[in-house]
Amino acid sequence: MLCSVFLMFVFAGVSAQETEQKETRQEGHTNQNKFRQMYQELATPNQYRTASGAPGPAYYQNEADYKMDIVLDDKNSVLTGEETITYHNNSPQDLEYLWVQLDQNIRKKDAPQKDGDGMAPVATPGRFTSNYMEEPFDGGFNIKEVSHDGSPLKYTIHQTMMRIDMPQPLKAGESYTFDINWSYNVNNHVTNRARSGYEYFDKDGNKAYVIAQFFPRMAVYNDVEGWQNYQFWGNGEFALPFGDYEVNITVPADHVMEATGELQNRKEVYSKEMMKRYEQAKKSYDKPVVIVTQEEAEAAEKGFSNKTKTWTYKADMVRDFAFSTSRKFILDMMAVDVMGKDVMAVSVYPKEGNPLWEEWSTRAVASTLKSYSEHTFQYPYHKAVSVHAKNQGMEYPMICWNYGRPDEEGNYSDRTKFGMISVIIHEVGHNFFPMIVNSDERQWGWMDEGINTFVQYVAEQEFGNEYPEAITPLDKYPSRRGAPSKIVPYMKGNQDYISPIMSNPEQVYQLGNNAYGKPATALNILRETIMGRELFDHAFATYSKRWMFKHPTPEDFFRTMEDASSIDLDWFWRGWFYTTDNVDIGIKEVNKYYVTDTPTNAGKEMLKRYGTTPEETKALYVITEEDEEFNEEMKNKSLLENSETLQAYVMDNFTEEERKNLKAPKYFYQVVFEKPGGLVMPIIVELSYADGTSEKVTYPVQIWRKNDKTVSKVIPSDKEITKITLDPDLETADVDVNNNSWPKKEAKNEFEEFKEAAQD
Repeated sequence: MLCSVFLMFVFAGVSAQETEQKETRQEGHTNQNKFRQMYQELATPNQYRTASGAPGPAYYQNEADYKMDIVLDDKNSVLTGEETITYHNNSPQDLEYLWVQLDQNIRKKDAPQKDGDGMAPVATPGRFTSNYMEEPFDGGFNIKEVSHDGSPLKYTIHQTMMRIDMPQPLKAGESYTFDINWSYNVNNHVTNRARSGYEYFDKDGNKAYVIAQFFPRMAVYNDVEGWQNYQFWGNGEFALPFGDYEVNITVPADHVMEATGELQNRKEVYSKEMMKRYEQAKKSYDKPVVIVTQEEAEAAEKGFSNKTKTWTYKADMVRDFAFSTSRKFILDMMAVDVMGKDVMAVSVYPKEGNPLWEEWSTRAVASTLKSYSEHTFQYPYHKAVSVHAKNQGMEYPMICWNYGRPDEEGNYSDRTKFGMISVIIHEVGHNFFPMIVNSDERQWGWMDEGINTFVQYVAEQEFGNEYPEAITPLDKYPSRRGAPSKIVPYMKGNQDYISPIMSNPEQVYQLGNNAYGKPATALNILRETIMGRELFDHAFATYSKRWMFKHPTPEDFFRTMEDASSIDLDWFWRGWFYTTDNVDIGIKEVNKYYVTDTPTNAGKEMLKRYGTTPEETKALYVITEEDEEFNEEMKNKSLLENSETLQAYVMDNFTEEERKNLKAPKYFYQVVFEKPGGLVMPIIVELSYADGTSEKVTYPVQIWRKNDKTVSKVIPSDKEITKITLDPDLETADVDVNNNSWPKKEAKNEFEEFKEAAQD
């Protein structure tokens, strides 16, 4: 009978709604339900990419193999190179021409400027002189020759892309080999901000090089874009095919180098003492072994050898190549057991990085390899290198540049230490995304930066568990991004400066929040609040393994996460990735009810609408303390004592054994939740009781399927509820917590907030 009455209320509401619609003519609309499927947003599955998110039976990817001879002129900061590229057309199409990327052309004097630059009302002297007083740096590739078997090839350079016109189309399944000779002036990456270049040290006159994007590189041709020849403007990073590399790099004889790939002539470029230490490092799993000491590096700083030495590296199945070299470098290494495989964690840094770098860099590399492998796949390469470079944070296969420098006396703050450890975790983590799971960074920045920042957050917390001495006296690792509360200021910010995650990196105002912070937070919420760790971790590892050494798209990620978990997430992808909506769920009102046999005016009116009376119907009635029929004695009675009708029903319809299992809640609370924000999310509620206890209840996100504005939940309880709190642990990135409590919290004024902050 109790259920019947509640159903009567529901049906009455529906009936009134239908009547209102008949009286008011309304225009139709398309399906705007937040839970509709994403058939219109996602590409149609095909033989290359399946509906499950896995590569299809006809999936292909082209490859590019490189043989290079590189010479670095340290005195004049000029790099000269000769390369032979063998391009393998594994696609089913014949290719009329080839596209090669010339990223250094972004540094040409006449390179087009991508953004407007109105006169700012205030500027630093450095920025002002750089913008308006200095002669632009003369960078960019000087292409000397493009040829095939000694015969010149026709080519056309358009900004950062070069089209090579072959005499005949490259047929499907065939390969084409050609040569390029080039040179360019290496920039100072500190004064002329870039991912690649050198830092000049005034005190000793040396340079430390971090060299990348230094050679003409093949563009990607695939089933999604055809040629990905979108220009390099600076923010959108790289789309690159996999291939094998053989690289000879000639530098001053007193330099120490690290690079992508396995060093082929270690005994020729290492001293005997370095070789001895290297062999020790291969067996050291607990602490780094110093291969080149600080004392040796300081001695080398003064030499400026006129002789040269050539370092030879080979790398198989990598998408890029980079190297770092200087006579200032200290070098240390440590073996790491990564799921039963030995990998070398390596750090390269000048003395300016100590004592911070000798203490934490290689340990951070080792911890990252273990954490990422546990959540994705076993790290496939033989090493991972962290190079210290001022103001840098950039990644390449097996090697990356990282910032974090003590002051001249060797002192550093926790902020500097954790900043360094975090950037190392992030950049080493990029080996997994996108160096191995090879997404298109030029188009979808979030697929490498956002996914990687999410795994970085997980790895940072695990680093804190592995090295608790690093975070003392903190409770846990102070991650900058990933926790839901960190993204709230961005998500509730000015919509004029916010773009959906599914935007090209060149078209967003706040790249850090858009491509790094928001997607990382979204995936963290997905793992901790929506899916749970077990389902999420399995699905995420499935995606990672499916797309190792392949080129995934956003659809491949979205579909795999659903396919491997059995959870429909279309509502999540659409809301978090395709819109700039935010989360704001609040408590609109709370009503406390008692159940009684005493007819209420509202109950009589409802029965009348259905053509019956209280005398004809043995009904139950809900009553509030504000209703005139309310009796104070109801507070002290049980549910069955307040309703003889219900008591009789229970006695007549349930056995004594069954009655023992029935609940008899004393209070009934109807909570109306509202959703001013655009994103649907689960409703997480903490109920606090008069006896001092509390419990959490989670209503799944599907609660919003039929009403996107408000929903109501009845909470039966045998204890009096004194407080209701929404999202008590700040799990959902709710942008306004002022409506998250009942009774409503009094908002503090600015003086009270200032006073509390001062006391803290």
